[in-house]
Amino acid sequence: MDLHVQWFVLLGTLLTGYAILDGFDLGVGILYLAVRRDEERRILLNSIGPLWDGNEVWLVTFGGALFAAFPVAYATAFSAFYAPFMALLFALILRAVSIEFRSKREGRGWRGFWDVCFSAASVLATFLFGVAVGSSMRGIPIGADMALVGSPAALVGIYPALVGAFAVATFAMHGSIYLYLKTEGELQRRVHGWMWRTFGVFLVLYMLATIYTLAALPSAIRNFRTVPWAWAVVVLNVLAIANIPRAIFLARPFYAFVSSACTIAALTFLFGFALFPNLMVSTMSPGLSLTVYNAASSEKTLHIMRTIAFLGMPFVAAYTGVVYWVFRGKVRLGRLSY
Repeated sequence: MDLHVQWFVLLGTLLTGYAILDGFDLGVGILYLAVRRDEERRILLNSIGPLWDGNEVWLVTFGGALFAAFPVAYATAFSAFYAPFMALLFALILRAVSIEFRSKREGRGWRGFWDVCFSAASVLATFLFGVAVGSSMRGIPIGADMALVGSPAALVGIYPALVGAFAVATFAMHGSIYLYLKTEGELQRRVHGWMWRTFGVFLVLYMLATIYTLAALPSAIRNFRTVPWAWAVVVLNVLAIANIPRAIFLARPFYAFVSSACTIAALTFLFGFALFPNLMVSTMSPGLSLTVYNAASSEKTLHIMRTIAFLGMPFVAAYTGVVYWVFRGKVRLGRLSY
């Protein structure tokens, strides 16, 4: 496999890992205000408390890998999406601060304020991730100097907003299934209803986003003509989506969670496959798009960084596996809980 393609695949792997792992804890935040009792909110927080910071390691690693392998795309993206990325950074920081500060005092007003901040930041972060994906698919006006041409208002539109809403629905569904695995009793029975409702919203937005993509962005399926085996991923994606309600109905929530994770993985693959070989699509001229070739570092840099990545990735995977194993099982509040 070409070295540039290897790095594109590695970035896709990191993005997939982040979307699956941080997806459910963002989903917990999206659903957080659906519970009223303080004890139940603490259970939701403690279901992700030992995990959320490790999940975000995948995002940090993705950003570092993008900077090392494709610095031109990194620079263009962060200059073009400066305001949304600053808002995203603020939302991610606010989530962390809310989790840590909420339980420092027992006042109802204090905890209520941080509860709203935590949920709002989770929705905002997820929506902005979706907007970034939608804008990347649609393309942005990139000039010959590899910078955004015109106002940042060119980044907004119906399609990015639709993908942003779809991302919120997807992570809410993913988070509700995760919560069913981590809760018990009356709270778990209510979460069961959340799974059905979030899946319904997800399915509607999935169909709308798919139809809009096929109608407005025909270039999204151009690679299927040269790589027909990729249609198998589409089929697997549909099967994974179909298995979510089946697993919920059969009371097999772990399989529903696996199917939800596979759905997110397939959607991430299809996003990357639709873009390839582009990293950022220019709406001004196809020749001005940033690709894995014209936006990459030198071959020597890519070789060195590939070695570092292959040495480092097992540690990230091992750390993730150990943390999830240690904190497996149902959530129960204790003296050291949030």
